[in-house]
Amino acid sequence: MKKSSAAQIDIDTLPGHYIRRLQQIAVAVFLEETEAFGVTPVQFAALQTVRRQPGLDQRTLAATIGFDTSTIAGVIDRLERRELIQRSTSPDDKRVRLLTLTPAAEALLDELVPGMLRAQQRMLAPLPAADRTRFMAMLKTLVEANNEHSRAPSDVQ
Repeated sequence: MKKSSAAQIDIDTLPGHYIRRLQQIAVAVFLEETEAFGVTPVQFAALQTVRRQPGLDQRTLAATIGFDTSTIAGVIDRLERRELIQRSTSPDDKRVRLLTLTPAAEALLDELVPGMLRAQQRMLAPLPAADRTRFMAMLKTLVEANNEHSRAPSDVQ
């Protein structure tokens, strides 16, 4: 790109700029609505995924929610220290650790979900109700079409 044309770029015309800003806003709104529970959006995604798929291994969890394995290991370490997740050895492969929620995690999720849902509603509230489903479909299309470019592509589409 020529220097003169680069100087003409207005970041307000770039989708990446707005996607980054929306992600910042999404995290802030989530944390506002769930602050009493001390859970990040990534931790929520991990807990909710393990809740839906008890006995999931860490590698599969990472691929399911689109995180690299080293990042998810730290997330699981923190959740385990809080006694929200338990790791057990797979009977099929001693190197694989299977994840299950503790009763404390089940209770925490039950309490946290209303705030998480309020956060989702707040994020979409500026859109007319008729556009929200379409917006979500467009977001999903963009993520799925660009999944391969992620540092941690998701296996779930």
